[in-house]
Formats: sequence, structure tokens, C-alpha cells
Amino acid sequence: MSKAVNTSGYAGFISARRLLFWSGIVALCAWVLVPIYLVALGALGGRTGAYQWPKNFLPTDISLQPFILFLKTEGVFQSFLNSLGAAGITVALSIALGAPAGYALARYNFRGKDSYRLLVLLTRAFPLAILALPLTVSYIRLGLYDTVLGVGLIHTVLALPFAALVTQGIFLGVPRELEEAAWVFGCTRIQAFFKVVAPLALPGLVATAVFAFVISWNEVFAASVLTVRHRTLTAYLLTVLSESPMHYRFAGGLMLILPSVVFIFAVRRYLFAIWGVSSK
Repeated sequence: MSKAVNTSGYAGFISARRLLFWSGIVALCAWVLVPIYLVALGALGGRTGAYQWPKNFLPTDISLQPFILFLKTEGVFQSFLNSLGAAGITVALSIALGAPAGYALARYNFRGKDSYRLLVLLTRAFPLAILALPLTVSYIRLGLYDTVLGVGLIHTVLALPFAALVTQGIFLGVPRELEEAAWVFGCTRIQAFFKVVAPLALPGLVATAVFAFVISWNEVFAASVLTVRHRTLTAYLLTVLSESPMHYRFAGGLMLILPSVVFIFAVRRYLFAIWGVSSK
């Protein structure tokens, strides 16, 4: 009798945990997807859809025309390309500079290692508002002011500390014995890295790239201060949408959301695989 009671209690505990788990997933999905859905309704429903309340769960008056009109607004497409260029520079430099730094922190012991790790994080302790004036003066002297390259460089500075620390954790999850085995079979350190370590760490590197892309895509302060004619999409929308109709604002918000979602969806299989690498 007691054994049956214990089995029933254990099954009830498992069921409660499973219910709590799926309830958390549903709540998290609702937290992320409901705002995106409401923004899409406002962007694709025109003026009526933007002000309608309560919203219809399955709207029937959706049209792409308001969003297309927004895309045809002067400067929107060019600012979209500027954002893609700055984000591409940020991703490339964050991986090219952050991955070697993370590998060094994961594989080597050197004097001041902990201090270096702390200093990497302290670079984010200085608000951009304090650095705005000296950055502007320096950019003007270097010829980087009002350029996509200049915006990409400052976004790289913002993303690089986290890129280094995230890749450190990824490289720590790759067994050192595999790398040493490659050395035994004749690989140099560089060959062992690219043939053994890099493929195993690829999901983490992709996650770092996603993180750098999102930082660059959503950043607005530096892009607004360091550009005038070649603004990124966030800086441009901050300037032109302040007095625009509400459905245009929703269209701008949807346009900011979609590229990040598409980019994350394109690399989702690497993001799912990161848990297997990190748990080894």
C-alpha cells in the first residue's frame, strides 16, 4: 500500500513539474510574441488598426499598403542599408577580436587574468553620453564622422566585452583533451583550433554573432550623435517618426523587429546546439 502511495505521489510531482514547465514556456512566449503581434496589427491595419481597441484576435482588414507606403518614405531604405552595414561590421569584428580573447582566457593562465576579465567588463561602465563629445571630436579628426564604418566601430566596442566573455565560456565547454589529441596526430595549434575547436564552438560563436547583431541593430544614441546624413534605421526613425501618424510609428517598429527575428530564425539550429556544447 505504501509503495503504491509513493508511486502515486511521485507521478503527481512529475505532473506538477511538467505543468509548471509548460506554463512557464507559454508565459514566456506570450511575453515575447503578444507585443510583436500588436505592433504588426498597428502597422498593417492602417490608421483604423492603430487606434482600434480592443484589438480583434483574428483581424480581417489587414493590408500591406500602409507598410509599403512607409517603406517608400524618403530615407527609410537607405537607413535600413546603413543599419545592416553597421551590424555586419559589428558582427565581423566582434567575432574576429572577441573569439581569440575568449580562447586565451579559456586556455591560458597568465598574470592579471582576473583583472583583465574585470577590466573587460568595466569598459561598459562608462555611459556613452559622457563619451559623446570626445568621440565626436576624435571621429571628425579621423574622418570617421557620419560614416557607417564609424558607427560599426563604436558598436563593436559595445559588443566586444560580452563577445569575449561569452566565447570564453564556450571554449571552456570544449574538452581540452580533444585539442591535445589533435596535437599528438601532427596538427599545429592553429590547425587544431580550426579543425577541432572551432567546429565544436560554432554554435556559441553564432550565438555571439546574434548578440552583437542585436546590440548594433537596436543601438540609437551613438548612431544619432555620430551621424547626420548616413543615419542607421533606429536613429532615422527617432528623428522622423516623432510627428508621424501612429500607424507609421507601428510600421517603423515592425521594421526594426523583423530583421532581428529573421536573423535569429536563420541561425536557430546553431542556437539550439549551443546547450549541447556548453554542457560537455
